Amino acid sequence: MENKKILIVEDEGVLLEVLQKKLSQDGYSVFVARDGEEGVLKVKETLPDLILLDILMPKKDGFQVIEELQQDKKLAKIPVIIISNSGQTVEIEKAQKMGVKDYLVKTEFDPQEVSEKVAQFFVGQKNQETASKEQGGDKVLIVEDDKFLRDLVKTKLNQEGYQTAEASDGQVALSKIKEDKPQLILLDLVLPEMDGFAVLQQIKENPATADIPVIILSNLGQQEDITKGLGLGAVDFLIKAHFTPADIVKKIKAVLNKK
Repeated sequence: MENKKILIVEDEGVLLEVLQKKLSQDGYSVFVARDGEEGVLKVKETLPDLILLDILMPKKDGFQVIEELQQDKKLAKIPVIIISNSGQTVEIEKAQKMGVKDYLVKTEFDPQEVSEKVAQFFVGQKNQETASKEQGGDKVLIVEDDKFLRDLVKTKLNQEGYQTAEASDGQVALSKIKEDKPQLILLDLVLPEMDGFAVLQQIKENPATADIPVIILSNLGQQEDITKGLGLGAVDFLIKAHFTPADIVKKIKAVLNKK
């Protein structure tokens, strides 16, 4: 992965040195900053391909760094992976909402794992670019009110070259279907405004949308729910607790490949 530039923004000297050494050995051009203010300046100076960003730092914390970068359209596009001492759900969700690509907890990784995460990110980025050119980027509408899960699935699909659209409730989903004309719909059942069964019924009753394959993804797992969903025309019924985001994307790919 030579020629890729990585900026590490981290105030813990030992960790910074270890990560810099490991990523340099992997062939990346590595730049460092030891606080948030220096981090922002280094981003503007180096325009890195990826930023590894600590949260708790002097002068500006990681979230403030992201907010400042997002005010510049060019800098806002630079992907960020968080490295933090905190693994609290509220922080992870905040980071996800701000568009970070991944979140690593310092006590749970070693430099080799960071190296592998970085490599996976660049490989996924390359695959996304290649797949988009080869496939024409089929569009998937993700109808899910859990933003964290929605973002995880969206990221996985984008890495595979698919276009994505999102809806967090049933009424918005029906509007998005008309607006975006997706090639597949991933549909939660427990939604605000209108539940997934009602959405599915309207999709299948409309001749303009009836042929769009729908995969149900739900916490509901009773046999009567599965029977009802498949009876209304869903091509598959996935129970959230039984499938990872990667598994869900495999199911989506399999359905789209059959079309």
